[in-house]
Amino acid sequence: MFENTSFGRSVELLQRSMDVSTLRHGVIANNIANADVPNFKRSSINFESFLKRAIDTEGSRPKVELQTSDPRHRSNYNPVDWRSIEPRRVLDYLSTEKNNGNNVNAEEEFNEALLNQLRYTMMTQATAYEFNQVSQVLK
Repeated sequence: MFENTSFGRSVELLQRSMDVSTLRHGVIANNIANADVPNFKRSSINFESFLKRAIDTEGSRPKVELQTSDPRHRSNYNPVDWRSIEPRRVLDYLSTEKNNGNNVNAEEEFNEALLNQLRYTMMTQATAYEFNQVSQVLK
């Protein structure tokens, strides 16, 4: 019903971001749980930068768009559907925090967990605001 409206898009973006935040919480908890394991490498989740890039490609067509006469030709305009973007788990092999090869800094992980929780709370408030706006219109 709301799929092609700004309300539907906002709610879907918020819902996907909240799902990624939940996934990120699990990754951070795993990092903290393995903070003393020798040679453990921390993980992180990349999502927001890929999502921003996909949203930016939707509205920016090049001034000159190349014509393609064969399916094997490459176009200079390839918009990415933001709904197709998935979170990616990235392992940090390059850094080392401790002498045992582990690269988890528990203090940084706790700070990241706090920021993640604040982002999640902000997204739940934004979702409540969106539905409150619809509720106000329906009254």
